[in-house]
Amino acid sequence: METVIIAVGANLGDRLQSFKSASTFLESISGTPVEKASIWESEPVGPAKYPFFNSAVKITTDFAPKVLLKKLKAFEKEAGRTQTERWGPRVLDLDIIRYGNLVIDDDTLIIPHPEYQKRLFVLLPMIEIDPDWVDPQSGIPIQQLAHKAPRMEIEKTDISW
Repeated sequence: METVIIAVGANLGDRLQSFKSASTFLESISGTPVEKASIWESEPVGPAKYPFFNSAVKITTDFAPKVLLKKLKAFEKEAGRTQTERWGPRVLDLDIIRYGNLVIDDDTLIIPHPEYQKRLFVLLPMIEIDPDWVDPQSGIPIQQLAHKAPRMEIEKTDISW
């Protein structure tokens, strides 16, 4: 079993319902309860016009990274996600940020996720559920990564999922 961190985001439709559905799905593929960070709200990066809900979930899994990615993308589609422009609006976004301490960089999958170090909306929720994690490529602790990340408007909500 590997520990995996999945970033969750949504800015279209019923964002909270998308998060609840994602939680149920992730528990079903993990086989154990998932650990969920708080829901944070942030302004979009890129062309999206509406604020995002963002969070992170820690699961354990036996699925290989590419199999897990395929399952996540299939669930996004089932939840109503359609292909949009890069950083565009979406009903649900599920990204593998961490898979154990693996480093993968090929045509179909990059772990750790290539943009996570620049995104407070990933780092802050991740700190809540994985505060001692150290990036396996850079050797930098997540707390320092968050301190160095570009500033953006982001706020922890009191919404439970």
